[in-house]
Amino acid sequence: MSETTVPTVYFDKPGKRNTERTLEIARARAEELGIDAILVATTTGATGVRAGRVFQGYDVVAVTHFHGFRELDTAEVLPEHRAAMEAAGVKVLTCGHAFAGISRAVRKKLGTYEVGEIVAFTLRVFGEGMKVVAEIALMAADAGLARTDELAVAVAGTGRGADTAVVLRPANTQHFFDMKIEEILCMPYQR
Repeated sequence: MSETTVPTVYFDKPGKRNTERTLEIARARAEELGIDAILVATTTGATGVRAGRVFQGYDVVAVTHFHGFRELDTAEVLPEHRAAMEAAGVKVLTCGHAFAGISRAVRKKLGTYEVGEIVAFTLRVFGEGMKVVAEIALMAADAGLARTDELAVAVAGTGRGADTAVVLRPANTQHFFDMKIEEILCMPYQR
């Protein structure tokens, strides 16, 4: 039998204070494995801008909240951040969330949970960032911005910033169970 040892960094607390270190860990592992595809969750675009700098020369996809997530007809990604990401060659993906969509509409209207949100709650037992890395990988694959036959590094966080990074094999939403999280690079303790 053979084995591989890959260290996982555990942050004492979640949140944006871990963004720089998370991106550093993700970049180092992407280099080691020769992975070019980088998926990063970003709300205002600040984390996407930073990832565009750290991963210059990589195929970076920044996944934002959908238009109307917090307030109808409003984008949370700031125009100056979108412009900076695009200038850095980052592809910006804004679309419905893979685990929410119509499921959230049913919950809000009828007060009951659907499968998508149940999957999201299940993934959150590993932390908010772990739910988000899986979700953005599905969204990027569905948009044709992440291949399902190649590994990617996915970065997300708890609230703002980044505190979770994984190596995974994306899948399309309709093939969710084909997604494989290969390595957990970093995440906050769940105390």
